[in-house]
Amino acid sequence: MAIAAGCQQPVVTHKLVVTGNQHSIPLYADENDYLKYSRMQQSGGLQGMVGDVGKKMVTRQIDDQTPVKVVSSDDNGAVVEIISGAMRGETGFVAKQNLD
Repeated sequence: MAIAAGCQQPVVTHKLVVTGNQHSIPLYADENDYLKYSRMQQSGGLQGMVGDVGKKMVTRQIDDQTPVKVVSSDDNGAVVEIISGAMRGETGFVAKQNLD
């Protein structure tokens, strides 16, 4: 199978956006971490507080309007790659509502 040289797919870029009372966007290592800590936070009470603390420990906080490339996505969110800035090349999972 031959591939034509110079034939590249255009890269569609997106940006990360804050929602609600957020000041930055949490970037999780993977979707499993996102689901785990989101469920804990929604439980409320002590488990909710543990989920909130755990989320802060396992995520990196990304600035609003950071440009990203979507690697893959589903109903919960997307695996993204940061395409500019100091964290260029970093990948992780973001919630659906934080992707524009």
